[in-house]
Order: sequence, then C-alpha cells, then structure tokens
Amino acid sequence: MQHPTHQRSPFSYSDDGSLETISAYRCQHKTHKLPTKGGTRYAENVDIEEVEALACLMSIKCSIVNLPYGGAKGGICINPRKYSPRELEALTRSYSVRLAKKNSIGAAVDVPGPDVGTGEREMSWMKSTYQAFYGYKDINSDAVTTGKYLNQFGISGRTEATGLGVFTCAKQLLNNESIAKKLKIQVGLKGKTFIVQGFGNVGYWASKYFTEEGSRLVGVAEHDGSIYNPNGIDYQALRDHIAQNKGVKGFPGAEYYEREEVIYKPW
Repeated sequence: MQHPTHQRSPFSYSDDGSLETISAYRCQHKTHKLPTKGGTRYAENVDIEEVEALACLMSIKCSIVNLPYGGAKGGICINPRKYSPRELEALTRSYSVRLAKKNSIGAAVDVPGPDVGTGEREMSWMKSTYQAFYGYKDINSDAVTTGKYLNQFGISGRTEATGLGVFTCAKQLLNNESIAKKLKIQVGLKGKTFIVQGFGNVGYWASKYFTEEGSRLVGVAEHDGSIYNPNGIDYQALRDHIAQNKGVKGFPGAEYYEREEVIYKPW
C-alpha cells in the first residue's frame, strides 16, 4: 500500500480573511493495476485510517467486478455546509494542485470521483485545475476525474449509478429463492419495507428504484436527525423538503428523532 498523501495546509481563501489549517488526504491502496480509482469525500470525520480502509475496500470492489484498477480514496476534513461555494472552490483547487505535485492524481495514475459531500461541481473543479497546471503533459487529462458535469465530458447515468447498484444487488439477493428461504422471507422486493441512512445522491436514487419495485420507504436518517413513518415516506416529497429546509426535520406525517434512532427500528 502506498503511504497516504497527507497535507496540513493553511486555508487562506476564507471570505472573512481568517486563516484556518485543514487536513486533506489521498491513499492509493494497490498500484499493480493503474490507474487507481476512488472517491473524494468532504466530511468532518475524514482521517488517515478512514481513507486507508476505504481505499482497501475500493481494491476489493474493483477486483470483484474485474475492473483493472487499484483502489484509492481521498478526502478533506471539513463540513462543506460551513463554507461558501467560493471557499469550497478555492480549497478544492488547492487540494488538486497539491495532489498533482505528489503524483497522486492523473488519468493514468489516480482518478478521483465523487463521494460524501462532493459531486459534479467538485469533480469539474478538480479536472479544470489539473488541466490548467498539468494538462499539457497528459493527452488524456479530460479523464482525470469521473462524475463530472456532462458538458465537462462526464458520462450520462453516473448520477444515479451508485443508488442503482445498491438496488440491483438487493434485488438479485432477494430474488434468490435459497437466500430468501434462509432469511425466512418472501422472494422479491415487492411488499418489503426499508430504511435509508443518508438521503443524498445514493439514498435518493436507491429509494426511487426500491419504491418503483414495490418496496416502501419507512425511515430516513440524515445529518439533522431522522424520521419514521410505518405507512411510507414519499421519496420525492422528502427530497423537495430537504432542498428547501436543509434537513429532514419537519417533514409532514413522520415522527422526528434528534439522532439516528430510526435506523434501529424494526423494518
């Protein structure tokens, strides 16, 4: 395993002119197959141990589906909700430059993708920064990140891909009569209830596909608490509520809990 890239750098791009030191990481778990591949997350609990563990999991996942990539993972230790778009852009671009200086990013070296707290915007920032400083040396520089905006050479279907993968795996498992028999449940997803931990990109799309298959969303845990309704939660209405209120609190018809208690409720 490659030693993780660890930067502790003054962040002097804040809107109010203050100075802050922020930790950022990138780990390449296996480099026998290049490029390495893995997400970049922005979260307050990011540390060396976490990115090492997640990079290892990426190696395993790529191996299982026979993708010729080594595993990698990265992140910045921040709560992105506490920073303005301009501050996030400056931080993302600085992170990208520092990775490039250590040869920890590149279309044939290590390709970041979106993860917790990041998306198309951040991946497009990383791509354009890499191209501005190092693109002249890399004919494939457009491929330095995945999950970009479509007009930045992103791939259609990437947004819903992870949630669709969660749904597909669950569907295959529960359509297996032997597994269903061991679990003492009926075959298939129809009529099943489910609870989601996190209602971002993955949680929303997984809920959409499960619901369309006949399952019922009864609980959701988010950063500001959790909600529960045994009669079902409308995934689209919840998404609109979160967009407007920045959290699940106050969603009509559901019990609210200040923490993640809902994930321990019986399904």
